[in-house]
Amino acid sequence: MSSSTLSVEKRGHTTLLTIDNPPANIWNETNLVFLRDLIGELNADRSVFSLVLTGRGEKFFSAGADLKLFQDGDPAVARAMSSRFGEAFEALSNFRGVSIAAINGYAMGGGLECALACDLRIAEAHAVMALPEAAVGLLPCGGGTQQLPWIVGEGWAKRMILCGERVDAETALRIGLVEEIVAKGKACERALQLAQQAEKQSPTSVAFCKRLIQGARGTHLTSMRPVEREGFVDLFDTEDQAEGVKAFFEKRSPQWKNR
Repeated sequence: MSSSTLSVEKRGHTTLLTIDNPPANIWNETNLVFLRDLIGELNADRSVFSLVLTGRGEKFFSAGADLKLFQDGDPAVARAMSSRFGEAFEALSNFRGVSIAAINGYAMGGGLECALACDLRIAEAHAVMALPEAAVGLLPCGGGTQQLPWIVGEGWAKRMILCGERVDAETALRIGLVEEIVAKGKACERALQLAQQAEKQSPTSVAFCKRLIQGARGTHLTSMRPVEREGFVDLFDTEDQAEGVKAFFEKRSPQWKNR
């Protein structure tokens, strides 16, 4: 499964998605729709537990949207593209498994928003991240104004969005924008290792936990606590819960069915 600008590879229970649109791995309407639909297919494939995203080459993870699309100032084009960005990255954020961005270079605008939609971010030492849309009279429309403050806090989000500040990998690690820095060329390898680590967890438990963690963003803490308790009970209707406990007492690794 692939498109002309996105390549998809299955590695065990992990799907590796590579943005392959040189020279800057930009997003366009076609590959955004493909990403949205792909996430739907991965959610339906019970053999898929995790997703790793990276960019082709050594310089760019993704430079975001092609500004030529907005050169004519057509509101209809703007509306269509904002919808495509929103649909694609919301789908990515709601992927039921663990998603990891392997940031192998510049992650700008919609490129950074793609990484923000993932659960975890691994950056190579030379990576640079920014949301520079306001510098050209635009704004981040793929969730950037909502996701970034949640991850790094309002102050740093305003520095990056309102002041156009770029952050290097060390700064990104310090402010919590990325979870780890690795050497050049090693982000994808490390992301795949983390995906394998996540595969040791019950995929049904992971899906429940992820919904609870993300649900706390827009809901008062006390309202999510009953949902958390109900989710714990609901897991007892799954095969993975029985397998996990059985494997523990049999002193072996569980064989997850994602059911």
